[in-house]
Amino acid sequence: MVKSRYSILLTSFIVIGVLIGSCSTADAVMTDTETRSENIVVQSTAFELPDLYDRVNPAVVNIQVRLSNGVGSNGESDQPFGSAQGSGFLYDDLGHFVTNFHVVDGVQEISVVFSDGLILNGELIGADPDSDLAVVFVENTPAEITPLPLADTGVIRVGEPVVAIGNPFGLQGTMTTGIISALGRTLPSQAVAIGGGRFNIPNVIQTDAAINPGNSGGPLLNLVGEVVGVNTAIASSDRQFSGVGYAVPASIVSRVVPELIEHGRFAHPYLGIAGVDVSPNIREAMALDPQQQGVLVIDVTVDGPAEGAALIGSSTEFDFEGQTLFIGGDIIIRIDDKDVGDFDDLISYLSESTVVGQTVELELLRDGVSVTADIVLGERPTNLR
Repeated sequence: MVKSRYSILLTSFIVIGVLIGSCSTADAVMTDTETRSENIVVQSTAFELPDLYDRVNPAVVNIQVRLSNGVGSNGESDQPFGSAQGSGFLYDDLGHFVTNFHVVDGVQEISVVFSDGLILNGELIGADPDSDLAVVFVENTPAEITPLPLADTGVIRVGEPVVAIGNPFGLQGTMTTGIISALGRTLPSQAVAIGGGRFNIPNVIQTDAAINPGNSGGPLLNLVGEVVGVNTAIASSDRQFSGVGYAVPASIVSRVVPELIEHGRFAHPYLGIAGVDVSPNIREAMALDPQQQGVLVIDVTVDGPAEGAALIGSSTEFDFEGQTLFIGGDIIIRIDDKDVGDFDDLISYLSESTVVGQTVELELLRDGVSVTADIVLGERPTNLR
């Protein structure tokens, strides 16, 4: 998360009242055509920016929603309806459009506006607050519109040029350019854990491409027209773009969206712990190796997967130079074949490489001794904000 004077703002655009929800470049050279999925053949030669826009823009839509500000005791709205808008893009040739959860949260009606001005009704068929993704189905989507393929985000690099197309401030079909500024960021999700903790979205892409309210749900693309991420939020002190934007990576989109289409929801695996990175202060307080990394287990959720595997949470409060530290719990240093340097490593592995019901092996430091524990992953229990 961004600290200091900045705050994270979602980049959908509330027309009545509030801002709630986001991307650039140079030339690149690539090679022949290749198949990215069983349904879509992708050209892998970089486009000139005007040609890229002409090819991609028809698949990017303006998602306008009608929503209620409040619900009365009779289950009906007791306040005037508001309206909001964001962006989205065509995911497949069946009429499924990807957008952000926060764009369609609380929706009553959805209108999908295409680049040529055509307006069709949309139906929310799946939503996942934990990844801030949602799917809107549009019947009779024009057959000539080509879906946008997902990129392999495992090979993208900082400095690569990217473009974004969306609807900032309702200005439909706006294209901006920039680069990938950083990888591996985390953002708070749109859901909180039972008991009040908040989960994070891992491996978020940071970009300097201009992101503003109304861009939420639109695609961040490489120069061959593949979606590297879904524009989601900005870091800003004044609710305007300040050079730092965020996109949910295509690696998460590729896991979550098919489940939203088929089942309407996505089951996120979880361990059932609260933890913190092993900091220098914790290392000193627990007499650990000066270079020890990992995740210190602070608390173990009652009846959760970790409790079933007998993980141990912190049991001692320690005052370190006026700072209260919790120490004495297990330290997670490895999950399966993945080293765990910090909490981001842990949630990234869980989010992108595991499913509910899968058994994972944790390597732990317990009282200075290495031990292992097998845990059957449960389904993350969450509440909306």
